[in-house]
Amino acid sequence: MKKTIDEILSETLKVLKEGGVILYPTDTIWGLGCDATNPEAVARIYSIKKRSDSKSLVLLASNLDQVALFIKEIPPMAIDLVEVNDKPMTIIYPGAKTYPKPEEGETAKADRYHLAWNTVAADGTVGIRIPMMEFCTDLTYKLARPIVSTSANISGEPAPKNFADIPEEIRQAVDYIVDPSLEKGSTGLASQIIKIGMGGEVEIIRP
Repeated sequence: MKKTIDEILSETLKVLKEGGVILYPTDTIWGLGCDATNPEAVARIYSIKKRSDSKSLVLLASNLDQVALFIKEIPPMAIDLVEVNDKPMTIIYPGAKTYPKPEEGETAKADRYHLAWNTVAADGTVGIRIPMMEFCTDLTYKLARPIVSTSANISGEPAPKNFADIPEEIRQAVDYIVDPSLEKGSTGLASQIIKIGMGGEVEIIRP
């Protein structure tokens, strides 16, 4: 019997809360995801992708209120852009709330009110998107914190536009695969990326 959306959400949330890694469709392309406040889960994603953790990750949040919990101050320009946006848009925000990278031999600190250190760029910025897909917004809302959303591919290889494109190596490495039938809500295209400074500076990273 086919699972309902509520059943899929419940199963996915359980995995995220337990520190697992999911494979899931977003409003753009298929992604690897985890609780963005859990540094160990984030480290697993870097390992699965065979990617250096010196590169930051894109996160998904349910709304601007959730973004505000993890950013020291949201630039007014970002609020304006979100309000008029009509296509998938990732904003790179300054001043992410996070614990610093642990010293060698230390355990990374984690709590639900700070982003994992390995989701944030060296300059303290972090890319966050409010997804235009109900499943993803419901997921982040019910988790009550952002989730990682990085393309489900080995670093350097093409990003998968649909489930059939995802390498078996990736599928085998995750703890849960969201029902592929939900990919009908994906565009198959990467989001635009805009970096915003506190002074209202705007830089188009990807149109």
